[in-house]
Amino acid sequence: MSSNSLRGDKEAGALSRILSALRPPVAMAFSYQAEDAAALHLLLRAGALAPEGGAGPEVFTLDTRRLFPETGAYHREAELFFNVTIHRYYPDPEEEKALEAELGEWGMRESLEKRRRCCEVRKVRPLGKILAGKSAWVTGLRAAQSVTRSDLKLLEYDEKFGLIKINPLADWSDEDLAAYIGRHRIPLNPLYARGFKSIGCAPCTRAVREGEDTRSGRWWWELPDHKECGLHSRR
Repeated sequence: MSSNSLRGDKEAGALSRILSALRPPVAMAFSYQAEDAAALHLLLRAGALAPEGGAGPEVFTLDTRRLFPETGAYHREAELFFNVTIHRYYPDPEEEKALEAELGEWGMRESLEKRRRCCEVRKVRPLGKILAGKSAWVTGLRAAQSVTRSDLKLLEYDEKFGLIKINPLADWSDEDLAAYIGRHRIPLNPLYARGFKSIGCAPCTRAVREGEDTRSGRWWWELPDHKECGLHSRR
């Protein structure tokens, strides 16, 4: 039996032990990536979520109002497959209105500062409100995704939001992820079939060419060590 055929067994067990040691509430971030689908599946295997969105960590997503149509359709497909409710959270309407007046439709591409301003309003501030009062949050981050995540650990303290961050896929390779998804027949965002390897907002994400790294299609006009939106800023 190959090593990646065993992926998920120890992670599900570790998640169960970690979550049982934490005080509620805990949240699970779902951003429509293959990684998040695998992490959510692990939560279910760990017995951390009851059917129909019952007791356990809240599963949430940040709807920036700039997502691909395919991503919107996948939201419901994921809810049906996992039998959970994925709660949508949006930017503050007044802040979003001011942002659009400042940047227009494409202003986030003009500089790193403007792009980060867009991410701050559409992602970071809403996330801060979601995580307020939580003891921990679960992500689908992997160290293999980019240079900005190369030292990722299973458990970290998130200084930005002041809580524990749990990364059950931290040391998974691309092959580990693909094998797990295939073995459990987990449905994926249809954008993967169109050449996307990492999926975010439509203005800032493109398909990638053969040989390009996983996150090369995110903010492709920026340097690799700048490619974070601010949700996962790490020291």
